[in-house]
Amino acid sequence: MAKKVELTEAELKAKLDPLSYEVLRNGATERPFTGEYTDSETVGIYRCKACNAELFRSETKFHSGCGWPSFYAPTADDAVTLIEDRSLAPRVRTEVRCASCDSHLGHVFEGEGYEVPTDQRWCINSVSMILEAT
Repeated sequence: MAKKVELTEAELKAKLDPLSYEVLRNGATERPFTGEYTDSETVGIYRCKACNAELFRSETKFHSGCGWPSFYAPTADDAVTLIEDRSLAPRVRTEVRCASCDSHLGHVFEGEGYEVPTDQRWCINSVSMILEAT
């Protein structure tokens, strides 16, 4: 099970740039095709920018063309939590949050036809992560 991390809003505001803070704490989204990791092919571990928890590995990253980094699975079932998101009602989406610090990361979509093992696209904001090259 993911280790819970307690971070105060003041600590996060001091640690994060304004866009990262808005995404991680308020569920905002970076503009498509602007993120640092959208087209990255660097081998490594993607970690939560707020708490440094391991979220994704480059081995599960793929080019979906959607404008944000896409993965077909998190590193572990307990690395993230999933929440029903009705903010674009009537459309229902599944929000992805860091299981360690409850920060917003992006959304996961299923059944879009990408040729990946899980038939899922984990659409994650670049500004919510840090890539640790391995």
